[in-house]
Order: sequence, then structure tokens, then C-alpha cells
Amino acid sequence: MTTTTMATEAAATDEGGVVCGFSHAGITVADLDRSIAFYELLGYEMFARWVRTEEYLRELVGYPTVEMHAAVLRNDNVGVFLELLEYRNIERKEIDPSNGNPGTAHMCLFVKGLEPLWERLKAAGVEAVSEPVSPTVGPNKGALAIYLIDPDGYRVELVETKRNLDGSPR
Repeated sequence: MTTTTMATEAAATDEGGVVCGFSHAGITVADLDRSIAFYELLGYEMFARWVRTEEYLRELVGYPTVEMHAAVLRNDNVGVFLELLEYRNIERKEIDPSNGNPGTAHMCLFVKGLEPLWERLKAAGVEAVSEPVSPTVGPNKGALAIYLIDPDGYRVELVETKRNLDGSPR
């Protein structure tokens, strides 16, 4: 039995608690309005926006003076909420969000019609790491994929494929 299998079995049988779903993905941004506009190009719609300064939030995120500007977006085709967070009233440091740097991340969205979508995004000024490529190995072999770069450098992978990562049909 592998460590992963043991951990999974322990989590599934632990009456003290278990992970049971995926709520949202959060991305820290420099300019909330600019980022909302970018994700709207990908079909997301904002349905909530707020500013928070409550003590519980400051404790939760570890910044005692933060003024949190947030927007929650949804895309009914995706099924996972996207939370954009602009931390204000704190010292912020630029990072290099390139994929190879530890601590960075990306998200991947399934798409239909990647090539015309990319042409539309490119015309709107969206940048990408490369033009669309076709993977030659793995579950996405023969598919089409591209890594977009959001306004803060966060990578958003778009993939047009008929398979999930485990190889099962979509």
C-alpha cells in the first residue's frame, strides 16, 4: 500500500473530518477591475463584489491592516467559482509567476473551439506563452492547448480535448 493510498483511506474513514468538495479558486491581483475584464473575456461573469476589513478576515489571511477588495466570478460552463482578491493597505511585493517557480500555480479550463477563441483573445490584447500546441503524449495527446498570461502573469491553460487527466472521456 502506498503512502497516498494510506492517506486517502485514512481521510475517507476519519470521522473527525473529510474534504468533500471544491469551493473556489482564488487569485491575488494587482488591479481588481483589470482582472475582472480579463476573466470576462473567458466567459466569466461577476456576481458578487465587496470590500472587507473585518477582524476575522485580517486574522485569516495574516494581514492585520488589510483592506480586501474581492470579486467572485462564475462561468456556468466551468462549475467552479473564481475569486479575485486585491489586497490593499499592506506592503505588496512583485513575484515572478512563471510556471517553473515554486509557489506559483495555474488553472486549466476545458474549451471548445480553441483556435477561434484564441484569435478573439489575441485581438483583445491577451498574451500567451506560445501559440496553441498539440500534446504528443499523455491524456491530452492530439488535443490543442495554450497557456494564457493574465494581467498579473498568472497562467491560465486552455485545452480542447475529449479526455480528462485520468484518460476518462469528458
